[in-house]
Amino acid sequence: MMIAATVRDAGLTRRAPWFYIAVAAGIAIAFAGCIAGFALLGHSWLQLLIAAALGVCFTQTAFLAHEAAHRQILNAGPRNDKLARVLASIVGVSYSWWDSKHSRHHGNPNKVGKDPDIASDTIRFTEADAANARGFVRFIVQRQGWLFFPLLTLEGLNLHVQGLKHLLVEPNVKGRWSELAMIAARFILVLGPIFWFLPLGLAFAFLGVQLAVFGVYMGASFAPNHKGMPIIAPTAKLEFFSKQVRTSRNISGGWWATWLLGGLNYQVEHHLFPSMARPHLAKTRVIVREFCQANNVPYTETTLWRSYGIVIRYLNRVGLAARDPFDCPVSAQFGRR
Repeated sequence: MMIAATVRDAGLTRRAPWFYIAVAAGIAIAFAGCIAGFALLGHSWLQLLIAAALGVCFTQTAFLAHEAAHRQILNAGPRNDKLARVLASIVGVSYSWWDSKHSRHHGNPNKVGKDPDIASDTIRFTEADAANARGFVRFIVQRQGWLFFPLLTLEGLNLHVQGLKHLLVEPNVKGRWSELAMIAARFILVLGPIFWFLPLGLAFAFLGVQLAVFGVYMGASFAPNHKGMPIIAPTAKLEFFSKQVRTSRNISGGWWATWLLGGLNYQVEHHLFPSMARPHLAKTRVIVREFCQANNVPYTETTLWRSYGIVIRYLNRVGLAARDPFDCPVSAQFGRR
């Protein structure tokens, strides 16, 4: 592909080791600050601020795990895989579960039946799935746009549970026992001090805040990337470039968005060059935009807040399919007479 050669000739496919060393050092210092704050505050409800900070630290670590899994950090593939496995375990998420799921997403973003990120769950991303919702899930789906961000407070817990379920239930999981050992050690190191040093009520509140911040931060970082972008039918055939660009959305904002979202703000470029190091995505964006304009390929970029509005409106529109077409307040009023 011509654009791939242009990007390569510009030196944008090289690694950025010093950048990742600096990011890792910053995260390590932040964790150290959280530990010091935890020790100094004692039995104070100000500990909930430490819990929120830990949620942010774990999310930033998850961004690094994501980049290592895409082989953006180190030169050798196996070394990146080992690094990603360790980082994911620090977060408390199974690397093997996430890698399998995320690889399928990258291969077929927003394609029905292929992309696990739009598969039927509590939140529904297609009208057909929304119409099939039943019971309490149907109640949620009918209002899923407005409930999306409140539900993200449970996403941190869900990520832990899904990862452990994968490791304990699925057959032929590579690195199963090493992951289980690292994740078990992680939970002991995190939960042990919380429930040993804090009163029981404060300990549960601390854990709840940490999980809620982690879940909301993770969900709010990944949701703007594809939600509300075109859905590809199961039988549709699209070439690689068009498929990746048309289903992805960039977030404007420059350096602060890159820091806040771990490089996910350049989602178009990330999907076109998944092994590209984070510092090179901004320059690659210029090349990709010019190529899209020259070839009449839609290139989507918006602000972070507008992207959230798009996601909420899209989910609410899909959720209408879960509503009874005869569920009308006026008709119900006349029906009671």
